[in-house]
Amino acid sequence: MKISVIIPVYNAEKFITQAVESALQFDDVFEVILVEDQSPDNALEVCKNLSVKFSRVKLFQHPDKKNHGAGASRNLGIEKASGEFIAFLDADDYYLSNRFDAEKELFKNIETDAVYGAIGVEYYSEKAKEQYYHIYQDKLDTVYKKTNPKDVCPGQMNLRGSFGLIHLDTLTLRKSALTKADRMFDVSLRLHQDTEFTTRLSFYLNFYTGINEDAIAIRGVHENNRITKVETKQINPASTKVLYWQKLKEWAEKEKRIPLEYKTHITRMHRSFEIANANFPKKLGMIFKYLILDYPSIRSGLYNINFREGLL
Repeated sequence: MKISVIIPVYNAEKFITQAVESALQFDDVFEVILVEDQSPDNALEVCKNLSVKFSRVKLFQHPDKKNHGAGASRNLGIEKASGEFIAFLDADDYYLSNRFDAEKELFKNIETDAVYGAIGVEYYSEKAKEQYYHIYQDKLDTVYKKTNPKDVCPGQMNLRGSFGLIHLDTLTLRKSALTKADRMFDVSLRLHQDTEFTTRLSFYLNFYTGINEDAIAIRGVHENNRITKVETKQINPASTKVLYWQKLKEWAEKEKRIPLEYKTHITRMHRSFEIANANFPKKLGMIFKYLILDYPSIRSGLYNINFREGLL
């Protein structure tokens, strides 16, 4: 295999060396592409040193040298990648020694476009564990069981019950298959752009389950995790989810090949998070509106409200 590992780098000077070295342990990793995204710390200098020390490490920045977010950084990495396969790694995470074991077998099948597996968790400090254990605990995050590729897209949309998670750290893509997709990462989303990407991409590509009973990568949790900080703030989490479902709704409205069942579900989920995110007067108005038009949206919306407030 000839794998390009793409690492967006922002505020990760303490962790990026570990991430890079975990990728370089594999002979199949042809290159590690660092996309430095105007970090406020010393990450750029660390990346420069890594690119000098290791011939397989390549460093890029956005043309204007400004911050564009993880999605845009991954898009730039895909553009610069010259490997036959593409894998992703967050700058504060790392690969385990079995990371590409399943890929070596599954990609022998030319119909395999993507392979995903399970991710574990490590708390980099006791303070981080105290703050975030209630979110990640010590469990594996993955798709719960080996899944037929045709069921991966609706599964990620929770169309048929609980499904699980595809984390980018565990995803490997056949680069040539990306021509089947409508686009890469949606740069307008600062949160959930990875979930939107894997959900939308799995509609076009054949996603196969790799190793999901053991971790193949580790999510590093520390006090400055950007996503974790957002998740634990006292804000309505529906405010970020409504944008995620809005983007899927816009995509579903344009993509003529999407089954009506998918479109109906996406619209319903978007409405439900709109209800959960609205202020009280608007919430009541939407409930009365959808009471006639789409009662399941109200039911889902009320669930999201209760979940947010800790009632469920």
